Amino acid sequence: MKCTLMLAAAILAAAHTLSAQQPLLPPASSHPQLLPPWSAGHNDSAADRGYAFPVGDVDNIPDLHGNPADAQLVLFIGGNQFFVLPRLVAHFEQLHPELRGHIFYETLPPGILRQQIAHNDTLTLGNLTLRVVPDVYEAGARVLDAMQTAGLVDHVTRYATNDLAIMIPAGNPKGIHSLNDLARPDLRLSMPNPAWEGVARQIAASLRNAGGDTLYHSVYISKVAVGQTRLTQIHHRQTPMRILAGQADAGVTWSSEVAFQRSIGNPITGVVIPASQNVTAIYAAGVLRNAPHRAVAQAWVEFLRSSDAQNAYHGFGFKSYSVIETGPTGTTQAGLAHP
Repeated sequence: MKCTLMLAAAILAAAHTLSAQQPLLPPASSHPQLLPPWSAGHNDSAADRGYAFPVGDVDNIPDLHGNPADAQLVLFIGGNQFFVLPRLVAHFEQLHPELRGHIFYETLPPGILRQQIAHNDTLTLGNLTLRVVPDVYEAGARVLDAMQTAGLVDHVTRYATNDLAIMIPAGNPKGIHSLNDLARPDLRLSMPNPAWEGVARQIAASLRNAGGDTLYHSVYISKVAVGQTRLTQIHHRQTPMRILAGQADAGVTWSSEVAFQRSIGNPITGVVIPASQNVTAIYAAGVLRNAPHRAVAQAWVEFLRSSDAQNAYHGFGFKSYSVIETGPTGTTQAGLAHP
């Protein structure tokens, strides 16, 4: 009996170790997953999950992860990285086992996260009001640089890059091949809202690269006015949901989001935007000035440049960030280091 118990304990321990080492990704499904979360619970970083009572679209809050009440590290991260976080958190917890189950993170649009910070670190979703003080903020490098200049963050680190793609249903039933096609009146679009979704700025530049102000005006003004373009509140959730539900024919997203939807078996694919029209985003992280857990926050920011973290990003098509010197004055610009 004693030997049996010891064997069972060894098997459980081995299984736990193996699960911590395996990529945290839900299995691909033959049926579309119309509603998030799409990560089969892997994005829940809480140690004690208590009684699980999911009710689909009624009380689903897919971009708040873990338990804020006993968090020892709080991360505010731009939303389109949500699918990388299970791997990142698992690797970081291996380095810092005392944090296992005590990391809380939000993956809302960066503009919404900044509004939350500005409103006493407080957010209300429906009947839920949550106040949690973040340790780390992650968004576009331009935003982090401005925040650092204003003295709001320090230890700013650039760690990844991404580019745009056109998300469409698998099989491309509408025959969409370029950004210019998005002006067609027969296409229903789902597009990020420029009011708080930073990706809209890059999309605007890409549209102008492809078709000038005429294309931008068609997609973001004329088609919005007649309802052919629907703006999102959280594009990394709503655009794939609308495409899966047959409510939209296309939407411009980050290419990593297309890669994620493919990886879980949803019938979504993407149209590549040529480099001459595309816009590259540079992701950065910084430690907030009033971070309650400053030491571990600095460790997280440094971790983002590690090989484990970079490999997690590479798995969804992100590229590593590097800096190259150009010109006689020694000015710098982003270089893309391929995985």
